[in-house]
Amino acid sequence: MPIKATLSPDGQELTIKVSGRFDFGAHQDFREAYERGGLTPQRFVVDLNDTDYIDSSALGMLLLLRDHAGGDVADIRIIHCNQNVRKVLSISNFEQLFSIE
Repeated sequence: MPIKATLSPDGQELTIKVSGRFDFGAHQDFREAYERGGLTPQRFVVDLNDTDYIDSSALGMLLLLRDHAGGDVADIRIIHCNQNVRKVLSISNFEQLFSIE
């Protein structure tokens, strides 16, 4: 499965790991990862270490996650981006909306 969600032991941080292509095909799995079971973590981490492609629908999914997490007050980090993924995020000015590491 290209999307794997892991909740921290204290329930405060949800890590969503995306593998392969992050495109419209991952929409349902990505949404279910952060909406499942009425979870209310305080922080979200999107791990793109194994992501080799990202498109505009993935950017939209990240924005939906941001809305779900509280909008401007959301604590979301995007980590382990390769050079191509980071370029897409940079061109889209996502550094202004997310912490990208």
